[in-house]
Amino acid sequence: MFQRSLLRDADVEPLAQGVLTVLEKAGILCQNEELLRALAEAGARVDFAAERAWFPGRLVAEFVEQLQRERRGRVRQDAARPWQEESGSPLRSGVGAENRTLRRPPACPSAGAEPGAEGNKGGRRSVRRVVPTPERRDEQEKPGTVGQADRGTGGNPKPGTVGQADRGTEEKPPAFPLLGLPDLETQVAQFVIDPATGERRSGNKADFVRLVQFGDALHGEAGVGHCLLLTDVPPLVEPLEAGLLLAEHVGKPHAPFAWNVRQIPYLVEMGEILGLKTWFNYGAICFAHPLRFDRDVADRFVHKVKAGSATGLTAMPVAGITAPVTLAGFIAVSAAEHVATWLAVRALNPSVGLGGSMWAGTADMRGGGTSYCSFDAMHYGFATVEFLRRWTGVEVPVGGGEYCDAKVPGLYAALEKAYKAMTIAAFTGHHPGIGCGHLENGRSLSAVQLLIERDFTLGLRHYARTVDPSPELAALDEILDVGLGLSKSHLGTDHTVRHFRSSLWLPDLLSRSGFEHEDALLAKARRQADDLADSYCKRDTDRSRLVAAGRVLQRARRDLL
Repeated sequence: MFQRSLLRDADVEPLAQGVLTVLEKAGILCQNEELLRALAEAGARVDFAAERAWFPGRLVAEFVEQLQRERRGRVRQDAARPWQEESGSPLRSGVGAENRTLRRPPACPSAGAEPGAEGNKGGRRSVRRVVPTPERRDEQEKPGTVGQADRGTGGNPKPGTVGQADRGTEEKPPAFPLLGLPDLETQVAQFVIDPATGERRSGNKADFVRLVQFGDALHGEAGVGHCLLLTDVPPLVEPLEAGLLLAEHVGKPHAPFAWNVRQIPYLVEMGEILGLKTWFNYGAICFAHPLRFDRDVADRFVHKVKAGSATGLTAMPVAGITAPVTLAGFIAVSAAEHVATWLAVRALNPSVGLGGSMWAGTADMRGGGTSYCSFDAMHYGFATVEFLRRWTGVEVPVGGGEYCDAKVPGLYAALEKAYKAMTIAAFTGHHPGIGCGHLENGRSLSAVQLLIERDFTLGLRHYARTVDPSPELAALDEILDVGLGLSKSHLGTDHTVRHFRSSLWLPDLLSRSGFEHEDALLAKARRQADDLADSYCKRDTDRSRLVAAGRVLQRARRDLL
């Protein structure tokens, strides 16, 4: 990493005092009576009429001490059994990044970070701890190795070694993760970019059908999800409309995003008709910054926690708008939001794991916009999660490469996301995915951009490869045959012909010649997007099930509208 710490030890206590002051004096807005009652029973001061809750300093301090104890206990357990899968979310208190060498990147804020109570095929990009297979277990990072957080040596090699851990202990640094390929999942973008014309349109049923058909042709075996918001249907039935279209046009429909708890029973019933268990997606739990749990989010939060799902805050505070412009003030407010969320989780269900993610933003005081990938925004995010880790022991990841400022599809947008992901890796030790087709900080979705990012990710996957010194791949016979290369080179050997496809980066869209060929790249990506959508073959679907699911939708229209 470039820099192991942005905070000094002396900074933690005054920042913690700032969080305690925010929670005790400002408190939170919470528009859910059941949650307010749980907070009151846990020791918070509650005004039910004003829908406000305040947290006494002693309550928060004792809670933080409890989290620290959980972390110490969890680190000891993981050190003894590093192969054991963690139940629930890996971001529960006490599970440090040093014990999660292999993991998926954090979900996009619009994506479904958690499934329904029994799991969800749509939450594929949620952060989770990956259990290594037996042949990969030796690659897991062990306590005390280079690459472990909070190591006393600061990661420097031991005297006498050449930049590696002591050979006698068989300790190994963490491997580069095998990044998952971007796909159409639960992006729920507001706008779609037409692949052929570049036109930006509000999400609608026709474009949604075209998109999911494209997704089914591209990665049907992985399933397709609620990728676009349907603005041409009433909001309260929008997830059901999207779900019915997914069921009709996709072989493996992921669960729709239920933004209101009243939608959940209808989606579950539709899923049962279609043979899909707990067919709904909770999505991200987001404050209306600063410090506000509005009704829809609070209701969904309560439903999720009571169902036993690990829960935390998908935080998107913006410095200078919804949080103070200064770094210390930003940390105080954003950390207070995370801690308040965790307090609320445990007040409702003491056994639930804790999660969350940080997508810090900053205001552009010249242009009037907001950025989640600028230098200052990333710095605010890194500092906040470091403070939370050092004060509470809970690891909160910084959001992935997605949510960049680029507004049009192309290599620039992919590179902007890749740089953001690389910066996250530099400061946290974990490389997230670079994105899933979003533009304009998640507002727009582009099939062309998705294809570019899939091609880019295939290139990044080369970093996850390991060395195989088998006789065939060590190529000693060829090396001796070519010798000094005076009469022949490796370019003309049978060995190169046999192995160049599995050894070299052979991009489909991107050019190894550089940025100058972007026009050709975009033209090829547009053709590929259209060809994939045109090649879609509608799968055999049980029409009687679709009709029955449609009746559920019609009943929901009568009940909810």
